[in-house]
Amino acid sequence: MSRYLIFNADDFGASAGVNRAIADCHARGVVTSTSLMVTGRAAAEAAALSRDLPGLAIGLHFDVWGEDERPFNIHDLPATRQEFVKQLDAFFKLMGRPPTHVDSHRHAHREEGVFPLFQELVASLGVPLRGDGKVGFVGGFYAQWEWKVTNLEYVSVPFLQRMIRGEVPEAWTEFSCRPGYVTPDYQAVYLAEREAEARTLMDPAVRSTIEECGIVLASYGDFPTAR
Repeated sequence: MSRYLIFNADDFGASAGVNRAIADCHARGVVTSTSLMVTGRAAAEAAALSRDLPGLAIGLHFDVWGEDERPFNIHDLPATRQEFVKQLDAFFKLMGRPPTHVDSHRHAHREEGVFPLFQELVASLGVPLRGDGKVGFVGGFYAQWEWKVTNLEYVSVPFLQRMIRGEVPEAWTEFSCRPGYVTPDYQAVYLAEREAEARTLMDPAVRSTIEECGIVLASYGDFPTAR
């Protein structure tokens, strides 16, 4: 069985800098998929930018908290259902097509007692939901495992090469990432780290390692679904 690896960039639409970095990491690096945050201030710009990126698979990045500036009780299931339907509708209006996959900001959909609702909501779309087992999820490419403590080793080229060599089993695997450029329209605790991620994702050595390992670089658009 072949090994398929998806690099999925979260937060598409969060800012102009995040949008540009994701586009660059797709055009010049290994990012194959992204997740659109329809609540983001640059969501419309992201949708427009995507029209020049036909090979970039785009899913829905469900978001209710942003950068802690919005209160929302994810365990209020009727409210969560209503919000999901609202954001899915916004996705259709922006993109003109359904998402290739679904995940969420800060893994909100994986909160205890909430995941079954998302499984139900996503089932009719026939696409993978992060954590449902269809595509293995690996989230180790991240530079701030301790709150506000940055360690760029975890988004370095050597670290990502080790992940590629050791954490891609047979079948389908997603490596999540958060590339971005710092721009005035976006403030977050995880910000400068995004530029380091972008540099690594565009380093030719990363693609070479994927090829050396005999791994197929794929996207969520390539994943066989019921659609």
